[in-house]
Amino acid sequence: MHAADQGASATASEADREAVTELLGRTPGGRFKVVVRDDSGQPVVIRNHPLLDNGRPMPTLYWLVGRSLRSRVGTLESTGGVRDAEAACDPEELAAAHDRYEAERDAEIPPEHGGPRPSAGVGGTRVGVKCLHAHYAWFLAGGDDPVGRWVHERLADTDGSDRA
Repeated sequence: MHAADQGASATASEADREAVTELLGRTPGGRFKVVVRDDSGQPVVIRNHPLLDNGRPMPTLYWLVGRSLRSRVGTLESTGGVRDAEAACDPEELAAAHDRYEAERDAEIPPEHGGPRPSAGVGGTRVGVKCLHAHYAWFLAGGDDPVGRWVHERLADTDGSDRA
């Protein structure tokens, strides 16, 4: 896997829009950019604009779209991974990660925007862990996320690699 340029001002190419639509099973509701790709160039993580096309807030800045990783993280979640990750991570380090994520996302909101805004940190939460997928997506995109790091270690333990 490799990370791409993180700048949110760019938008997805038509090929990326088609690939992400296929991966998600629906058309994305707002602007995004592919920021992590697998070795074959397929999207793994997208970076969403914090406002959807209809103006609704999008709290999830980074979204895990790679099919294999989404499935593997889903399996980890279904076996108690959210609870385990929250117990394993230092609460102060996690709170600081939420604050960094929120600041990064909010920096992309135009200053003149007067409507609803996304709130909170990773996955739209202020405290603890809500979604391993959101934490891992940010980690893969280069975010300093203790939960994403925890997920990465668990996935590497299950197969000895970090393949997409």
